[in-house]
Parts: sequence; structure tokens; C-alpha cells
Amino acid sequence: MGKNRSVIFMGGMLFGAAIGTLSGLLVAPQTSRQTRRILKKSAQALPEIAEDVSSSVQIQADRLSASALKNWDETLDRLRDAIAAGMEATQQEREILTTKPEVEVSSEAGDRQP
Repeated sequence: MGKNRSVIFMGGMLFGAAIGTLSGLLVAPQTSRQTRRILKKSAQALPEIAEDVSSSVQIQADRLSASALKNWDETLDRLRDAIAAGMEATQQEREILTTKPEVEVSSEAGDRQP
């Protein structure tokens, strides 16, 4: 879960940086021509930035996937061990119950005869 939060955090941070940059450019004390030129350059750089972010997200997704598979395998191993222990305990209890002699009815039950 911690890795998932870090991916969300990084995405939010990049999004916030983009919004902050755009806001800063729009309120900058430059002429509108200069601001438009800067915006045009920024817009041209967006595909490259998007590709970098996409690569980072894919790497993080691969790491999370590998981690999830490892955790799943560990959980399955523990579950198999627990089932085997339960089956063994059941078999032992069954053997104990089949080897015990029948418990005799107490004398009080015998006293109640009509």
C-alpha cells in the first residue's frame, strides 16, 4: 500500500507543478507575446514530459505487480501450511476418538429405570 501511495503522491506532485508553472506564466510581468512564446515552448515539451511520466508510472506499476505476486505466493504458501496442519490435527483427533473405548453411561442414568 505504501508504494501505491507514493505513485499517487508523485502524480499529484507533477500535476501540481504543471498547474503552478502555468499559473506563474499567466501572471508573470511579461508581455503577452513573450508569455505566448513561453507557453508554446511548454506545450511542445508536453509530449516528452508525458512520455517520461508514462515510463515512470509503468515502472512503478511493474514493481507493484511483482510485489503483489510475491505477496500472493507467500499468502498461498501460508494457507497451504495451515490447511495441511488442520488436516493433520483432524486425522490425529480421529485416530484418538476411534481408539478410545466407548464411554459408559453414568450410574445416574441407570438409576432412572422404571
